[in-house]
Amino acid sequence: MKSIIWFGLLLALLKILGLAIPVFTTSQTKEIVKLGDLKIQNTEQSTHVVPEALSAGVLLLGVVLMGAGLYQRSDS
Repeated sequence: MKSIIWFGLLLALLKILGLAIPVFTTSQTKEIVKLGDLKIQNTEQSTHVVPEALSAGVLLLGVVLMGAGLYQRSDS
């Protein structure tokens, strides 16, 4: 299969996941103070939201790329 079809399939699958799970949280640990062997660390959690319109747009782009790859393959 052509790489454009695989790329379109990958985009479509990732964005289906983005539509299914639109919110995810990441954690980052920062070292605040270090005095010899003593360390004070802080963990910050950030929530990220994937916009629904972006997910739908990239899903559509993936489907279009797969269609273009299949059209080129059948045209050759």
